[in-house]
Amino acid sequence: MHVLFLHGLESKPGGDKPDTLKKAGHTVLNPALPRGSFEESVGIAQDLVDTEAPDYIVGSSRGGAVAMALDKRGSRLVLIAPAWKAFGAPPTIPADTVILHSPDDDVVPIEDSVELAELTGATLIECGECHRMSDTDALSVLTDFVGR
Repeated sequence: MHVLFLHGLESKPGGDKPDTLKKAGHTVLNPALPRGSFEESVGIAQDLVDTEAPDYIVGSSRGGAVAMALDKRGSRLVLIAPAWKAFGAPPTIPADTVILHSPDDDVVPIEDSVELAELTGATLIECGECHRMSDTDALSVLTDFVGR
């Protein structure tokens, strides 16, 4: 599968989540998203969606908000603790979206993902030990849902 991975505000390309997806056999696009401009981040991601046509868009935290703001063009969404409220992303995602969120997240409240799932019909999976979602449980659930 062809995956566009959008990192969070305090992250950069690379790391456990995109590396795990690569090890699972996926081709992973993992662009640097500028910290200072949400709109520029959306533009970078949209250009990749338009030119690369990924099968999946995986967005983590702020990257989840970026993913929600895109014209997905048929790509499936997996959102990891999406910070949609903090960045004003519209709560309009396809019902086949999967949201992964730790009940112990101290950065983005899980209640935000509960609300998003209720508004859209998306599936919320509680997993992981904290906001970073880089523990074995969270990474396993991520690989289970990318490529289905």
